[in-house]
Amino acid sequence: MAAATDETYLHRVVAVLGAFKGEENAVGAAELARRTGLPKSTVHRIVLSLVEEGLLERHGSEVRLGLRLFEIGQRVPRQRALRDAARPYMYDLREATRQTIHLAVLEGSEVVYVDILASAGGPPLPSRVGGRLPAHATGVGKAILAFSPQETVRAVLEGDLPRLSERSTVAPGLLARELAGIRRAGVAYDHEESGLGVVCAAGPVLGFDGEVLGALSISGWSNRMRLDQVSPAVHTAARALSRTLGHRDAPLSPS
Repeated sequence: MAAATDETYLHRVVAVLGAFKGEENAVGAAELARRTGLPKSTVHRIVLSLVEEGLLERHGSEVRLGLRLFEIGQRVPRQRALRDAARPYMYDLREATRQTIHLAVLEGSEVVYVDILASAGGPPLPSRVGGRLPAHATGVGKAILAFSPQETVRAVLEGDLPRLSERSTVAPGLLARELAGIRRAGVAYDHEESGLGVVCAAGPVLGFDGEVLGALSISGWSNRMRLDQVSPAVHTAARALSRTLGHRDAPLSPS
């Protein structure tokens, strides 16, 4: 019984931490209770404990995510190793294109953004470091899915495919055909699918055994950035990063 109680409490703690949104500064306990569906008294006790441990910080009468969470996140081996290896290529891409550069990994049916190098004058983007977006509606997500195991792709195609913009591909058959084309070409595109006015080109990052580790992308305004001009750059950078990580059989060049 004690183990079950501990597990229930842990699930509630995770629910409270997961209720924070990246774009907001702080949230009150009442709003956290509304978002999680937990009793206010339960949320209040959890918040007090998390503040005491440094995982949350007080901000007036509200709380925000604490610095200790960031410190713990930096220790995640896969994220740290991939980010550290990718940084030089990301800087080169931003220097060459003057656009915003993303590095993301797949978790379930969503991409998690590991690193972002913003560009001055770039469009406002829905992405943020540590944030998530549905994989099927992003360039990085489609680049990863195209090189993922069949069971991973099947789970996405058979699951919910939310529409982020009027141009999002939400038909499983169309998405499956697009992924097949991406696998042949080695580059994925977001034609205003994650947000109107924004386009991107993305390339998969592969590891030693061919496992897809993540994806790099270049994002910019749809009326200022030509995808055919930037796609060779992201394709080359993704291949070079893949080789740095031990891959020896990189995707075919875009046609």
